[in-house]
Amino acid sequence: MVRDTKLEQTKSDMPSRIKEFEEELAKTKYNKRTQGHIGIIKAKIAQLKEKQIQRKKGKGKTDGYTVKKSGDASVIIVGFPSVGKSTLLNKLTNAESQVAHYAFTTLTCIPGMLNYKHAKIQVLDVPGIVEGAASGRGRGREVLSVAVNSDLVMFVIDVFDPGHYKKLMKEVRAAYLRVNEEKPDVTIKNKSKGGISIGTTVKLTKIDNETIVKVLNQFRIMNADVLIRNDIDIDQLIDLIEGNKKYVKGLVVINKIDIATEEQIAKAVRETNADVCISAGTGKGLEELKEAIFQRLGFMRVYCKEQGKKADLNAPLIMIQGSTIGDMCDKLHRDFKKKFRYSRIWGSSKFPGQAIRKLDHEIKDEDIVELILD
Repeated sequence: MVRDTKLEQTKSDMPSRIKEFEEELAKTKYNKRTQGHIGIIKAKIAQLKEKQIQRKKGKGKTDGYTVKKSGDASVIIVGFPSVGKSTLLNKLTNAESQVAHYAFTTLTCIPGMLNYKHAKIQVLDVPGIVEGAASGRGRGREVLSVAVNSDLVMFVIDVFDPGHYKKLMKEVRAAYLRVNEEKPDVTIKNKSKGGISIGTTVKLTKIDNETIVKVLNQFRIMNADVLIRNDIDIDQLIDLIEGNKKYVKGLVVINKIDIATEEQIAKAVRETNADVCISAGTGKGLEELKEAIFQRLGFMRVYCKEQGKKADLNAPLIMIQGSTIGDMCDKLHRDFKKKFRYSRIWGSSKFPGQAIRKLDHEIKDEDIVELILD
C-alpha cells in the first residue's frame, strides 16, 4: 500500500508521488470492497496534478495564443504533426496556412472562416500536438488553451496512425477537457454541520454512498447536502468537486483516405470510432465533413419576419438547438427582451402564426418568428 502522507510535496517529490499512486491504482482490482480506497487514491492524484499545474502557471509564459472569436462558433483542428491539418483548413476556409511535408509547419494559430448553410464558423489551425502536450511539451499548453475556449474540437487522425487517437484523447483529458460528455447533474451544497447527506433520483451503479463521502472528505468537504440526478462514477464526482473541467463537443476525422486501402480505412474507423473519413488533399468527403460540423455544433436556422412583411428566407438567424424566444431576442439586440410583448411563430407551432407570450418558449429549426415589441 502507498503510505498515506500529506499531499503538500516538494516540486521534485510531486511527480514521484503521482507515479506511486498511479501504480497502486493500476494494480488494485476494482470491486465493492476496494471502491472507497480507489476513490481516495484518484482524489489524491487529482489534487497533486492540480498543484503541479498551478506551480507551472507561475513560471514563464504559459498563456495561450491570442485568438479573437468571431462568427457563430469556433472549431479547433487538433492532431499530431503532419496529419494534414493545414491542408484541411485551406480547403474548408479562405485561410492561407503554410503547408509542407514535414512536421511543425504551423507555428502559430491561424484562423479561417467556413461559410455553410448561412452559418459563419471560425476554424483554427494550431501546431501539432505531441505526447506530453498537457504538461507543456511542444507548446502543448498553448495549443490546448485554445481548445478550451472553442465550441468544437475536431480531431484529425492520419489513416495510417489510428493509435494517435487515444494519445490525443489522453492529452486533452489531462488539459481538463471533457469531450462529448454531458456535465453530470449533481449539486453539492456546503453546510456548517451535520456531515454528508446524500440524496439521489436515480440508482447509482458505479459508486456507493460510502465512497462518495470518502472522496468528499479527501477534498476537505466534511458537511454538505449532495443531490445526484445522474448515475455518476468516481472520476465524474472528482471533476464536479474540482469544478475546473470544460465540457466540449468533439468530432473525429480520418484523413488521407485517398492513399489508403479499404482495409486500412476500416481499421482506422474501428479503432477511433470516426465520424467522417476524408482526403484533405483531393477534397473527398469535405461536404460530409461540413455537414457533420454543422450538426455537431447543434445549429439550427430561424427566419425573422417583420410585421406586415414576408419572412426573409435567404438570411436565417443561426441559433443553437434548444434556444428560446428569449435567446433569440438576446442575439438580435440587447434591448429586445425588455421590449418584448409577444411573438408569432410559423413552422413548429400547433397553429400557424400562433401568438406566444413566453420568452422561454423553445424554437425549432426553420421556424419563422415575428417579434412584437413595445
